[in-house]
Amino acid sequence: MKPFLRLLSFAKPYGRYWPKYALFTLIATVMGTINFVLIIPVMRVLFEGDSAIIAEKPQMADGFIKYCIDMYNYWLSNFTVQHGPKGALIFVILILLVASVLANLFGYLSQRTLTSLRTNLVRNIRKAIYDKICCFNVGYFQDKRKGDILSSVSSDVAEVQGSVVNSFQVLFREPLMIIITMGALFAMSYRLTLFTLLALPVVSLAVGRLIKKLRTHAKESQSIMGQIVSVFEETISGIKVIKAFNAEKQMTDKFDWMNNRHRLVNKKIMNRIEVATPLSEFLGVTVVACIIFYAGILQINGKLGMSMEVFIGYIAMYYRVIAPAKALGNAYGNIQRGLASGQRIFAILDQENEIREIANPIPISKFKENIDFRDVTFSYGTEPVLHNINLTIPKGKMFALVGHSGAGKSTIADLIPRFYDITEGELCIDSVNVKDYKLNDLIGQMGIVTQEPVLFNDTVFNNIVFGMTGVSEEQVIAAARIANADEFIVHLEEGYYTNIGDRGMRLSGGQRQRIAIARAVLKNPPILILDEATSALDTESERLVQDALTKLMTNRTSIVIAHRLSTIKHADCICVLENGRIVEQGTHDELIAIENGIYRYLHSLQVK
Repeated sequence: MKPFLRLLSFAKPYGRYWPKYALFTLIATVMGTINFVLIIPVMRVLFEGDSAIIAEKPQMADGFIKYCIDMYNYWLSNFTVQHGPKGALIFVILILLVASVLANLFGYLSQRTLTSLRTNLVRNIRKAIYDKICCFNVGYFQDKRKGDILSSVSSDVAEVQGSVVNSFQVLFREPLMIIITMGALFAMSYRLTLFTLLALPVVSLAVGRLIKKLRTHAKESQSIMGQIVSVFEETISGIKVIKAFNAEKQMTDKFDWMNNRHRLVNKKIMNRIEVATPLSEFLGVTVVACIIFYAGILQINGKLGMSMEVFIGYIAMYYRVIAPAKALGNAYGNIQRGLASGQRIFAILDQENEIREIANPIPISKFKENIDFRDVTFSYGTEPVLHNINLTIPKGKMFALVGHSGAGKSTIADLIPRFYDITEGELCIDSVNVKDYKLNDLIGQMGIVTQEPVLFNDTVFNNIVFGMTGVSEEQVIAAARIANADEFIVHLEEGYYTNIGDRGMRLSGGQRQRIAIARAVLKNPPILILDEATSALDTESERLVQDALTKLMTNRTSIVIAHRLSTIKHADCICVLENGRIVEQGTHDELIAIENGIYRYLHSLQVK
């Protein structure tokens, strides 16, 4: 029950929905019940004629509901005397139509209110998931499949909307209908109604037991859907590699296996749901047959106490109790499926963010002195990646990190903006631990250009100004010129307002990289991190990008990760890493002079 209420809490403030929904549903249910009650006087007027006349005014001795029914019959009988059976029949039919219009009108209004609740709830859940994802540190996404996250945002939220929210109206409306209808049934015959109270739980429990395992199957179904979405995402992202290695069949077989597994799990779920309907129908008819049998025994013994038309009306009204009872059983199954999706959503929302600010973080508006690594050790999980790193990067200097793949170069760069927190030691900027700074201020001091530029399905202009406000077109053009990007941007169909497609795929690799550099130029950060920014480019593109980077690094503190050592010859200091440790440190000339040095060896491989 707690997860169900937690999901509904996303529809707050409740005051916008519950009072109206409760009122409209109550009126619709009462009017719907009146429709069935009015069948009895219609039949009495049609078949009994003068014998249906009630001469004595009823008294409120047998309860309010029975009194209202008797008063209506008394008033109708007098109306029949004055206007004849035909006039009475017309009048009763008109009341029946008015009650039907009111029942459907207020039923529609209640559904409109519920629709507002549903759409508001879904919007709030999606916003909560997205806000949470944006707050997670980078390490979270290395441990999770993107497909699982995307599945939660799409199919899990849709499942919550389609099952939990829709079931809410059943849990509210159907018990209300049962209570009102049972009140009318008690007024008609308390003996028969007491007997029916024994039968209703049988219908609900039988259906409930049948679908008890739906939540387990639903969890499995949603988990597989996450894998399916992951395969789709991998296929779209890696379609060139798939084509290049003729791996279409391998990927198709992988997808077919998951897709078929998902079909089998959904088949089990749907079979359980579908068998509930015929079973509940059979149980409902069985209960009605028992009621008819019991009523027959009472009639034979002279204890039934109702006429034929009243008994027919009683049976018709009792079916209004059977339907809600079945709906409650089905709602239980739907809720189980929805709660399975809800738990996957809560797994994201309840995930603790490993990167946290202290209670009163220190603002940082200007980088003044240096970046210090003091005996820094870092581990992904339990395996150390960096060991006792000691490094000081003064303001305005260019520091380069080189070494074999997996030596820990990118990890060092990722620690500076707190994409990860160090395991041991201390990382300071201007003699203050980075954990003490306000996160947004800390990252605001840095610009990052990676090997694979991250661009968005938007215009060139919006990609350059990404994350910044109040930027003029002149500033964007100036930044693009520094990044050697203006020369190709002006030749695009709509210039700076050309959409560059998903991940900028309408541009070449060098063009994408220069857009990313223009973004960094516009941000104008005091600290610049370049993570192999030219390693994936051809010679001509590399020359243009390197020229742009040289302009960008002027008078800035730069941390450069490079495989091509020719790009870092003029660095103020080069750190050589091996297995997570700094093994050599100095200028290009100093490192070349070291006999049997790692840097000298790497340099010799590239100049041959």
